[in-house]
Amino acid sequence: MASVESKLMKVNIGQSIWKWNDERSLANRRRFDELGLVCVNVLASPGAGKTSVIVRLAEALRGRGQAVGVIEGDVASSIDTERLRSLGFAAEQINTDGGCHLDAAMVGGALDRLGVSGPGFVFVENIGNLICPTQFHLGERLRLVVASAPEGDDKPVKYPGVFETADAVALNKIDLLEHVDFRMDFFTAGVRTANPAAPIFPISARGGQGIEELVAWLLDASR
Repeated sequence: MASVESKLMKVNIGQSIWKWNDERSLANRRRFDELGLVCVNVLASPGAGKTSVIVRLAEALRGRGQAVGVIEGDVASSIDTERLRSLGFAAEQINTDGGCHLDAAMVGGALDRLGVSGPGFVFVENIGNLICPTQFHLGERLRLVVASAPEGDDKPVKYPGVFETADAVALNKIDLLEHVDFRMDFFTAGVRTANPAAPIFPISARGGQGIEELVAWLLDASR
């Protein structure tokens, strides 16, 4: 009788899932291009201020004649989507019901419902998580990683993978720097170790500092 071990078939589940997702991601990218839209995948931990940053960027881009849509990812609720719609932006909600990341199929479905065409941008607010979303491409052209001063300066050292994949890093809540223990040089060195090329933008979504510089980068990087 054959042993149990000989009957087992090894399957690389991770590779299979990523291949399936990557195929759909490429389809999303083609769809974004057809619509004249630049997709920006926004990644951060909970509380870093992703939605507030997106609102600031969306308002500035709209003021420059760009179409803007937002795909909101949350485990539950539609609070952020309702906020964006109240400001006049097209927004679609994805609830993962416990899932720790968005995938390309979810984003593709939301894009079909969004009803936005370019020239412009679609921001995808990923689930608040610095680990799981990193491996899942959504069809984005740009990845923006948002960190915040109150979180501490060690995030690039503890979670290098997400910073390694970033096209740009925004350090939010700089208006709170004088109230928290945050070493800018240590944070910058951590980002540079993971990603020597990504620009770092100190910003405040609350006060607006640094937003114009980040918008200028988005417009330039999307050309």
